[in-house]
Amino acid sequence: MNVIRVNIVAEGQTEMEFCRQVLNPHFNPKGIFIESRCVKTSRNRHKIFRGGSLDYQRVKADIMRWIKEEKSGEPYFSTMFDLYALSDDFPGFQQAQHITDPYQKVAFLENALKQDLGYRKFIPYIQLHEFESLLLANPDSLLLEYPDKRDAIEQLKAVVAQYEGNPELVNEGKETAPSKHIIRLIPEYEGNKVSVGAILPGIDYLEAAQKYCQHFREWLSQIEQLRFHATAGL
Repeated sequence: MNVIRVNIVAEGQTEMEFCRQVLNPHFNPKGIFIESRCVKTSRNRHKIFRGGSLDYQRVKADIMRWIKEEKSGEPYFSTMFDLYALSDDFPGFQQAQHITDPYQKVAFLENALKQDLGYRKFIPYIQLHEFESLLLANPDSLLLEYPDKRDAIEQLKAVVAQYEGNPELVNEGKETAPSKHIIRLIPEYEGNKVSVGAILPGIDYLEAAQKYCQHFREWLSQIEQLRFHATAGL
C-alpha cells in the first residue's frame, strides 16, 4: 500500500499538536501520514517564530515555501486555520462578509484560498469558528483535566444548546468565540491550551467531533478519500 502524505499548515501550536498527536494516529492505519507545522510569522538572525496572527502574505509565502521544499515528493497540503482569526487580506475576505450562512461563508473562503495558491493537491480547511469548537463537541472531555469543573462544563453544554447543539455555530465574537466561553468558565485553560486542548478532541477517537461538527467531518472525509483515489488510480 502506497503511503499518502498530507502536510497541514496550522495556525498555532494547539492545531499543530492536534494534527500530530490526534489526526496522524487516526489516519495511520489507512496508510495516510500527517505532518504539521505552524505558520512562520516572523524571524530574526537566530530564530524563526511560528504561530499566532495570520497575516495572509506571510501565510502564503510559508505554504508555498513548504510546497517547494517537498516538490519531489508531491504530498498533499492542507490547512487548519480558525475562521475567527483570518486577516482582512485573506483571499475573498471582503466578499465573504456578505455571506450570512456560516457553512457557505467558510466554503467560499476555502475555495478562494485554493484558487489563490494554485496548487493541485491542496485541500483547504478553515475551522468553523475556532479550534475549540471541537472541544465543545464533547465538553465532558474537559473533566479529565478539570475534574472539579463539573458546573462549568454544564454551563458550556448550555452554551452549545443555544446554537442548536452545533458547536461549529458558536460564533466568532471577541467575547463569544468558543475559546472565550471555555476560558470564562475554566480560566486555567488559557495557560494550557496546547497541552490540554490539542489532545482532548481525540480522547473518544474523534467520535463526538465528527458527529457534531459537520465541516470538520467533511474535511476528514476528504483526506480519507485520498486512499480511495490512490487505490483507484484517480
